[in-house]
Amino acid sequence: MTIRLGVVMDPIEHIKYKKDSTLAMLWAAAARDWQIYYITLNDLYVSNGQARAGTHALKVFKDPAHFYELGDREDISLGELDVILMRKDPPFDNEFLYATHILELAESQGAWVVNKPQSLRDCNEKLFALQFPQLGPVHLVSRDQARLRAFHAEHGDVIMKPLDGMGGSSIFRLRSDDANVGVILETLTNHGQTTIMAQVYVPEISDGDKRILLIDGEAVPYCLARIPAKGETRGNLAAGGTGRAQPLSDSDRRIAAEIGPVVRAKGLLFVGLDVIGQSLTEINVTSPTCIREIDDQFGTDIGGQLMDCIAAKLAAADRLS
Repeated sequence: MTIRLGVVMDPIEHIKYKKDSTLAMLWAAAARDWQIYYITLNDLYVSNGQARAGTHALKVFKDPAHFYELGDREDISLGELDVILMRKDPPFDNEFLYATHILELAESQGAWVVNKPQSLRDCNEKLFALQFPQLGPVHLVSRDQARLRAFHAEHGDVIMKPLDGMGGSSIFRLRSDDANVGVILETLTNHGQTTIMAQVYVPEISDGDKRILLIDGEAVPYCLARIPAKGETRGNLAAGGTGRAQPLSDSDRRIAAEIGPVVRAKGLLFVGLDVIGQSLTEINVTSPTCIREIDDQFGTDIGGQLMDCIAAKLAAADRLS
């Protein structure tokens, strides 16, 4: 039977056609003749204990001048859908949190949500990586400015960043002689009121911040190395980095193999690992990107791989309506 797919995402009219990973997933779903229901956070609600949403039937096209069409609005029970993709970008604020609770209710009423709402709440993208300390750089998580200063004094060249940012926003590199340590710590910690992360600087960033994609715990064989722009520390594409797709190294595969079973057990079907050199820095679970760049450079169909995985799991669980 035709799979009924809901997608919770940012307003589709604002996405970037040339690079949006959710669009790649939707193209793959459309190629399989799945019914697609478009949903934004504003559309989600609960009525008398039932998770519901105002939706629009969505058609997508590979045409930058006309890449989507929305049908008439239809109010549905989310439990009637076979699968829901949660692809809303951070920030992980209260509205994002409330959405995960509504989607968790939808799960209990029959829908399968990718990624699992509880795990979206449990797995902060920076803190989750710290469950694998043997894979990452030396780090400190704190809001105590004295403790953070001591970490900087000990290691000399460090990265400091918020726990809820994305796209490289508000990431600072502090060298040993940096005169702005005080004001940076005041700003990031909000004068000691906000917890942040400090990591020892990994010089291999010059070769790129690699995004490794996992589908049900298995690594896609190519990653995207995001090379910082000249004079930049951050490799994020949103911060001006350049994407270079490349095969996984032995070290990349080792990291993916260690993390894969854990994310699979947590119901995190589509995950992005951030790796600099041989160091894991983040585990992205909310709306991992970089599908389009890898597909363009290596002719892969990562969105199709994900949809095939979803279809196989739905069939195995006999969850198709």
